[in-house]
Amino acid sequence: SASWVKTEFNKSIYNTEKYKNLITKFDKLSIDYSYEFEEFPNGSKIPMQTRDILKKNLIETENLKDFKLRSIGIVTNKTLNELTEIITEFEPIYNELIYDPNKEKFEQQILDISKYSIENKIENYFETGLVFYNSSWDNSIPFKIAFYPLPNSQGFTAQAFYNNFISAIQTNLKDYKDLFSVMLHEIFHIIYNEQSLEVKTEIDKNFNENKSKSSNYAYQLLNEVLATSLGNGYVFEKLDGKIDAGEWYNRKYINLMAKQIYPLVNEYISQRKPIDKNFIDNYIKQYEENFPNWINELDNIMAYRYIISEDEKNFEIIDQKYRYRSSANYETEITESSIEKMKKTSLTKLIIISKNNKEKLNLIKKEFKELNNWKFNSENEFNYKILLEDKSQLIIINQKKSKAEMLIKKLETESK
Repeated sequence: SASWVKTEFNKSIYNTEKYKNLITKFDKLSIDYSYEFEEFPNGSKIPMQTRDILKKNLIETENLKDFKLRSIGIVTNKTLNELTEIITEFEPIYNELIYDPNKEKFEQQILDISKYSIENKIENYFETGLVFYNSSWDNSIPFKIAFYPLPNSQGFTAQAFYNNFISAIQTNLKDYKDLFSVMLHEIFHIIYNEQSLEVKTEIDKNFNENKSKSSNYAYQLLNEVLATSLGNGYVFEKLDGKIDAGEWYNRKYINLMAKQIYPLVNEYISQRKPIDKNFIDNYIKQYEENFPNWINELDNIMAYRYIISEDEKNFEIIDQKYRYRSSANYETEITESSIEKMKKTSLTKLIIISKNNKEKLNLIKKEFKELNNWKFNSENEFNYKILLEDKSQLIIINQKKSKAEMLIKKLETESK
């Protein structure tokens, strides 16, 4: 969708140095800051992100003056002024090129969507999610939905955060079940995120205490699998009268596991039961029995990665090779403290050593108790992979002359 908007802009009279410079300036604005909710189990709650707060404020204010007043303190005043000036310049261009030509069609769609929502009692699915996730929502906080027109598009670009949902709508869209299943998928992420500290701690405990070697990677997949099973499985079936026979999610691991777990999800929803230990144990069992090798597939486990490499170019190589990532941390120093930090997470741990190899390998061996009996020759290039006690994979690449791409390719072959 962004590429279509870009194409429209590129062929318009506004494709001039002035506006291209503004786009470059926008790309360089420092608007991304975040903080973690430290008391929650690692990775179980989305960090606060300033970009989302700014989007929220754009949705909820009537004009840019109000937006600026509400957003003071989120980023620096200079950045906020520059952002507001850029939006002021582009708003009339967006209206002229995209909004106004589609206005009539789009406004009719909004009426049709509202009618569809009422007729299909869409708010009931929100309640279903609250019960299933054992979560809560303050009814005095309205859930605000923002749509915008997107002509010549095949799919949706949807996002939800806080109490907001944003989605593009294809201007030729007439059937709204896909839109609402995607919308509820995103809203289920918010409901999952809003679980109390007690509920999240209990879920975390149930995964950590499960004896299966697949439990960690099953846990990493949980949030996306549940939102898919509920939104693209349950909601879609209710709206359409039959299960969607196609793909529910454009990634094999999430799609297959969401379908695998759907009967169990359906059973819990029909009995109005919240997620419990029994659900989690059953979920892990189905993951392990049906997809036992997923914990070795790099395409799966590298979606949740923590990498230490003294050569920063390796981060780009890995980002290009494993584009899908749910969580990614990068460090450039192999030290006792950087390894300690890495050990605190249950992400896939990849360490690439390219200098002072013997010294660094000895440090890594000392830091991981699982490597007590590990023997290596620091003069040779090698890959080494081991499942740690926290059930995350540790991968060590000892790099000499070969390029990192070659060593990762070799690792992929060995992992199959």
